[in-house]
Amino acid sequence: MLKLGIAYHGNRILKHVEEDMVDCIQHNFNLVVHMFSHNDWDRHHQIMKEIIQLSEGLGLEVWIDNWGLGGPPGDKSHFLAYYPDSHQIYSDGKMDPVRVCLNSPDFRKFTKNWVDVVREAGGKTIFWDEPHLVGKEIEGGKPKVWTCRCPRCQKLFKEKYKKEMPQEFNEEIEKFRIWTIIDYFEDVTKYSKEKGMKNVVCVMLGAGLAINLSTIEEIAKIKTMDNIGTDPYWYGVGNQPYEYVFSSTKKCLEVCKKYKKEHNIWIQGFGVPVGREEEIIYATDAAYNAGARTILVWSFRGGESNDYRARNPELTWKVIGDAMARITNRYRDSQLLKVSPQ
Repeated sequence: MLKLGIAYHGNRILKHVEEDMVDCIQHNFNLVVHMFSHNDWDRHHQIMKEIIQLSEGLGLEVWIDNWGLGGPPGDKSHFLAYYPDSHQIYSDGKMDPVRVCLNSPDFRKFTKNWVDVVREAGGKTIFWDEPHLVGKEIEGGKPKVWTCRCPRCQKLFKEKYKKEMPQEFNEEIEKFRIWTIIDYFEDVTKYSKEKGMKNVVCVMLGAGLAINLSTIEEIAKIKTMDNIGTDPYWYGVGNQPYEYVFSSTKKCLEVCKKYKKEHNIWIQGFGVPVGREEEIIYATDAAYNAGARTILVWSFRGGESNDYRARNPELTWKVIGDAMARITNRYRDSQLLKVSPQ
């Protein structure tokens, strides 16, 4: 089945949600990713339950995004107001003001409580959005300043490597950062799987994020992770849309095939400069041609409700719909060829 998804956030008024979900369907989407932030947990719990029911009632598959629970991407982490000792700490001793240390036992407990809330609201699939640790001042593909070097992480490093954690980035630090991400997701996805939920992850490749192709392989080895994806966004970084999306999709699908996982590939529909909207068509074709059959776009109406919106949201949304229609028709034609009498 061809799954075409759209990220949706910024509105909790049910009347408008229903109108927007119909709009998504008319733009050829059959899947929606709803954010479920800490603020939603506190203020919109029942509303989110109704949004999930409404979306499914219209025939959309629903994924729930852990938006901003541990900090960016998404909101600044509200969790840190309650547990200030759980901040990520940089190798130069400075505190990251908005990101949570993934080794914090309090944060892991908090994540599991959030899973319970999502399940009670009717969520069936959790979308773990761009897990990462921070790296800055990149030289030769390696960060000079990185997280996390909090007392907790220093203790864990010493237990693993039988020596003090250095301040300089080296191979052991790189492995420890990857281990941190993997250990967190082994823990929380095991919990959500026990609750009967499906786990989907999207990882953004980047030297400063502790995420590379080997990290994707390690994530794919997690038995309770069902679906692995990436988001090869090209606007603003100088990459050619077709070539970049095609090659990134191929690499991701190779890992998914190797470990028998489903996949998800994201197309950039935000930050679109005026006059370059058609590149969304090229990128979507590239993902489809590379073999992707679960293709999603960030985000609804070109991210119109955000400062990072497309500069012409109306045209961008029209082109996004065209891109989805184009591959939908190609997919239907391929299916008809399989069943039509020769």
